[in-house]
Amino acid sequence: MVAASGKIVWAGRAISVLLSLLFAMSAFMKLKGGPEVTQGMAHLGLPESLIIPLAIVEISCVVIYLIPATSILGAILLTGYIGGAICTHLRVGDPFFMQIALGIFVWLGLYLRENRLRALIPLRTLKSTPEM
Repeated sequence: MVAASGKIVWAGRAISVLLSLLFAMSAFMKLKGGPEVTQGMAHLGLPESLIIPLAIVEISCVVIYLIPATSILGAILLTGYIGGAICTHLRVGDPFFMQIALGIFVWLGLYLRENRLRALIPLRTLKSTPEM
């Protein structure tokens, strides 16, 4: 297994931190509450009683994602959270491309910063493909 260069690891960290800040801001807005949050939940067909539990789940997933020892589990949990958001947006007819992009960036950031994941899922190059 070849370790990634420092620039690649730092790029992965930057992507992961920026993405985590986005999720943390979303959770903070849910915890803060307000008419925008209540209207958004009503638009999505979700009861207002889910605001705090969703914020707790979201921030918990982010914390697990940022801890190096549990980062892969965090990515799996964030992917599930994003999958629920995609289903919710599909159900009400809203665009869901932003959620798909978030899911891709969750894994891209982790892939660039985590040697264990690169060892598990190596990228193939033209040189590494067998000739037939």
